[in-house]
Amino acid sequence: MEIYQTEEQQVDAIKKFWSENGNGIIAGVVLGLGGFVGFNLYQDSVLEQELATSDAYQTLIESAEKEPEAFSAKGDKFIQDNASTSYASLTALALAKEMVEKKDWAQAEKYLQTAADKAPSEGIRAIATLRLARIQIQQEKLSEALASLSGQLPESFTASVQEIKGDIYLQQEKKDLARNAYQAAIDADGLASSPGLQMKLDDLAQVINLGAVALNDSSSASDSSSNK
Repeated sequence: MEIYQTEEQQVDAIKKFWSENGNGIIAGVVLGLGGFVGFNLYQDSVLEQELATSDAYQTLIESAEKEPEAFSAKGDKFIQDNASTSYASLTALALAKEMVEKKDWAQAEKYLQTAADKAPSEGIRAIATLRLARIQIQQEKLSEALASLSGQLPESFTASVQEIKGDIYLQQEKKDLARNAYQAAIDADGLASSPGLQMKLDDLAQVINLGAVALNDSSSASDSSSNK
């Protein structure tokens, strides 16, 4: 490194450096400051947009009670206008609830699929998926319900998934699979959220046992008849 012996040499060196690099330094500072200001303006714009969407969502949900007949149309438009936001999924969940109350299962299924597809988090996606499967069961779309539950969901939802699978298998007359699913739900601490789960398992066990007894009785009767 060059060592300057006098103040005059230092001043001359600074002048020379500034002459050669000053314009570049100024441009860099201006650009940096401009980028900083631009970034903050962008952040403010995004925040303002998010607040506006939040307000619109709140107004929409409040209108569900005041104008229930217009809620579906308004909700559909809101989802279309805000498809890339988390509020689209939440709105679809609210619309699905409305359809369930009207027993419009097909429309409820449509909204729940939208809620699952646009969910902003794994938790909301899981909630929408579980409700979707239950609606599909209501429509006796048992294979579709199993397919809905086949995706990877957070571990905290394991008990609910297994219980719903048990309900599906039971309707399909697949009692062994139903029993295994109910037991898996209990093993995942399902009794904490669904106390009736143990009753489902006990009732199923009783049905299986009665079926086994009937089968044995039928077999014994057949053997006795053959011996005669």
